[in-house]
Amino acid sequence: MTQTPSHDWRSRAGSVFATEKTPVTAERGMAVTNHPLASAAAMEMMAMGGNAIDATVAALFTLTVVEPMMVGFFGGGVAVIRLADGREVVIDSLSTAPAAARPDMYTPVADTWPDYMETAGRANRRGASAVAVPGTLKGWCEALERFGTLPLAAVLEPAIRHAGNGFKVTPYLASCIAETAMDLELDETIAALFLPGGQPLRAGDWLRMPDYANTLRGLAQHGPDWLYGGALGERVAAYLASKGSTIAAADLAGYRTVERAPVRGTYRGVELVGPPPPCSGGVHVLQMLNLMEGFDIRASGFGTADTLHLVLEALKIAAADRRAATADPAFVTVPVERLISKAYGDERRPEIDPARSHDFTSRVLSVESANTTHVTIADGAGNIVTSTQTINSLFGARIMIPGTGIIPNNYMYLFDPHPGHALSLQPGKRITSGISAMIGYREGRPAFAVGLPGAHRIPSAVFQFVLNVVDHGMGLQEAVEAPRVFTHGHDAEVERGFASAVHEALREKGHDVTPVDHVAGGMGAIGFDGTAMTGAACWRADGVAMGLGGGLAREGTSFWPDPRRGKPA
Repeated sequence: MTQTPSHDWRSRAGSVFATEKTPVTAERGMAVTNHPLASAAAMEMMAMGGNAIDATVAALFTLTVVEPMMVGFFGGGVAVIRLADGREVVIDSLSTAPAAARPDMYTPVADTWPDYMETAGRANRRGASAVAVPGTLKGWCEALERFGTLPLAAVLEPAIRHAGNGFKVTPYLASCIAETAMDLELDETIAALFLPGGQPLRAGDWLRMPDYANTLRGLAQHGPDWLYGGALGERVAAYLASKGSTIAAADLAGYRTVERAPVRGTYRGVELVGPPPPCSGGVHVLQMLNLMEGFDIRASGFGTADTLHLVLEALKIAAADRRAATADPAFVTVPVERLISKAYGDERRPEIDPARSHDFTSRVLSVESANTTHVTIADGAGNIVTSTQTINSLFGARIMIPGTGIIPNNYMYLFDPHPGHALSLQPGKRITSGISAMIGYREGRPAFAVGLPGAHRIPSAVFQFVLNVVDHGMGLQEAVEAPRVFTHGHDAEVERGFASAVHEALREKGHDVTPVDHVAGGMGAIGFDGTAMTGAACWRADGVAMGLGGGLAREGTSFWPDPRRGKPA
């Protein structure tokens, strides 16, 4: 992917913008994460001689410290990995329902939206009863063991250091603590850390996590089996059970990741690979791109009402198909091949009226949390990882396991609390997700890797990123920071970065426009151009791109190059 920004798109644009962050270019390694200390941890691994997988696992463990509201090893996620030899692997470490879970274990408060997913006492949303069986720790450690080069203790070291020594609270973390303070104060252990003296931590405060540092040291010593079948797992399960969880130690011991083949498709000569179900993102991005192949998006221009209208209509069709594409394939048949086929795009495209908004009615499950994190990392050998990981809501279940520093997920909130539906609770069923971690290829060579947090808005953002790169010819930094739109199938969320006249023109086409500050979260992308890699992070999170240049001394170099001088005594 050529990294020089193309300003030709501006001549056709209905809206223009300026980027806020600076891209980074290097040849030996690149990391884009949503916190500078996590990007630095990735670089530290590469500086030690590690590869992109080592760097990814180090970055993710570090994020559990510096982005504790977003990710933890008691959560779930997916990694799309392209290895140096060209193999592609998707590691599904999404959370599962406990063996004791039942379709009617919660009491729904409503049978209609918007309260359809809510239950009595918020039992599926907050507290121990909201916790699903975690997969992240197993997924990260399996990736490291299979494809990494460094020991677990080495990749844990940055996270242990920051948890033990402390770090400065960012404004982003501080705002998340303040936003959830009413829930956090209900749990004595988590409140003691984030609400000292009853007040939320503020930006600039120094935060230490000694209990969590000790837990990470234990993981370095005992490995993941300490949780999955070992003493830590028994301790955590016993505590959660005492507070109303259905999780048992046997659930942890029996958890398994799933290696899946990626979904694959093309868009105007660019090949794209992404995660398959139970993630809907890979399917929906390809589905929407197939719809766009019948329109001249380049000619209609970035940020025009005509282009955004087409984008919104494609998003509506994907929303109408969301229930069909979002399910655990071990429990529900998902028509992947049909949804991503060119023929299906040709079949649905005539339903799009270029002049008027159309209502593609559907019942869209839209409770998936936007509070997630993402890393995009590559090394000079050709290994690439794009991985999205989360504990679901901000601070997950909003409790902490005493003495461990562990913040568990609240993934039970993603299951339909009403029995008898595709997403209803069943023992062992995997949660569903909009994760859209994707890699693009041109002529068989990597062109870009991309991903971001943002729940069901993730596919829309990756879809628009691809349009920005392929159709509009934007540079990488422009493509990740460009304004976005989103729709559930009804109202249209339009970022304020688009011109006000475009907002009004969309209303005239029949869209119920809601101006918003941002759609989805901080995107991280890497572009590839020969041996050069360019990393870009957007303004919607604390994301930072870091690259590794230089290298070791040329082979054969010595301090005394003249053999006549000999060596010092």
